[in-house]
Amino acid sequence: MLVKIGQRGTITIPKELREGLGDGALVEAVRREDGVIELRPQITIDPTQAWFWTERWQRMEREADEDIAAGRVKVFDNVESFLADLDDEAE
Repeated sequence: MLVKIGQRGTITIPKELREGLGDGALVEAVRREDGVIELRPQITIDPTQAWFWTERWQRMEREADEDIAAGRVKVFDNVESFLADLDDEAE
């Protein structure tokens, strides 16, 4: 597939190559030693939120969603009721 480099160095990546990237996706451009230019899609995650996207945390999120869907949850009206239930569980 050939693409033309525009006057200002711009290129249009064909739709079939952009599929799944979404609008506004970031792509790292790298020129290798052999002259080949590679475009590498980059996923940008706020570093302060990266923990949320770890495999471990996502697994725990799925488990929590399953528990909620199955009704394996308790709801408390206040902190005292919550703490009393914890005490009961500890006994």
